[in-house]
Amino acid sequence: MCTAATYLTKDFYIGRTLDYEFSYGEEITILPRNYPIPFRFMGIRENHYAIIGMAHVAGNYPLYYDAINEKGLGMAGLNFVGNSVYRKPEGVKDDVAQFEFIPWVLSQCANLDEARALLDRMNLTDTPYSEHFPSAGLHWILADRTGALTIESVADGLKIYENPAGVLTNNPPFDQQMFLLNNYIGLSPKQPENHFSEQLPLSCYSRGMGALGLPGDLSSASRFARAAFTRLHSVSGDSEEESVGQFFHILGSVEQPRGCCEVADGKYEITIYTSCCNATRGIYYYTTYTNHQITAVDMHRENLDGNELIHYPMLQQERIFHQN
Repeated sequence: MCTAATYLTKDFYIGRTLDYEFSYGEEITILPRNYPIPFRFMGIRENHYAIIGMAHVAGNYPLYYDAINEKGLGMAGLNFVGNSVYRKPEGVKDDVAQFEFIPWVLSQCANLDEARALLDRMNLTDTPYSEHFPSAGLHWILADRTGALTIESVADGLKIYENPAGVLTNNPPFDQQMFLLNNYIGLSPKQPENHFSEQLPLSCYSRGMGALGLPGDLSSASRFARAAFTRLHSVSGDSEEESVGQFFHILGSVEQPRGCCEVADGKYEITIYTSCCNATRGIYYYTTYTNHQITAVDMHRENLDGNELIHYPMLQQERIFHQN
């Protein structure tokens, strides 16, 4: 269970929460321009755009959860279990394994227009990374400063949707999520007027009553509505501090505290990390469940012309300061 969002001020931002009951040891991972990327069916790409994102590094291969490239294009994969259906390799279109989808797109596309052309000739396959890492049931948000797409590989083919809400969660499929927003057509950040009855002297007794009915539970559809409402009504200045801070507040509206979403006896989903990528500047910001201090990794401070992976473990422990 996860939530992703985009945000545009002076710069373009994309990020996500990773909500799960345990971590795979993911790290902030930079893939330099000259690191050879082996694709299962499409050969080795020796030179490409540099990428930074969160990944589990398996055998020197970055299994990215979310990432941006140096051109300002970003992408994140979220759980879509029960609806995702991948194909077998065909040898007709570009056969791309599910686990390599993010580096396939971000290594060669500078913007959404180029990505659309790439997707038109792609066949997303069920090829696993290894016997220990089977294909994950995912769908994806792909975005730059001009807009966002949702990509879903389902039983009747590869679906590519324009995503005007700028958010993605999990099930149901994206077109149904967008339809369900009709349930909240009356919500507003403004105070409501009395349309219940002219015969009753009803009035507001609290601020924020224009959003009464916005769901507060942790289900995918509810997080989609809540994140979309929060994102679409968020106001921020153009400074980096204001924009990044506001983005973390947007995703903070769907954070999962331990104990509220039980997945097994004594096991609970939590927001393991929250990311905010400044795709314009190539900076990866993140917080973790135990460390809410924002940490930044700037890809442009590294040697992007190198040929070795660069990765950093997440800082997990927050310092608590006592003032006497």
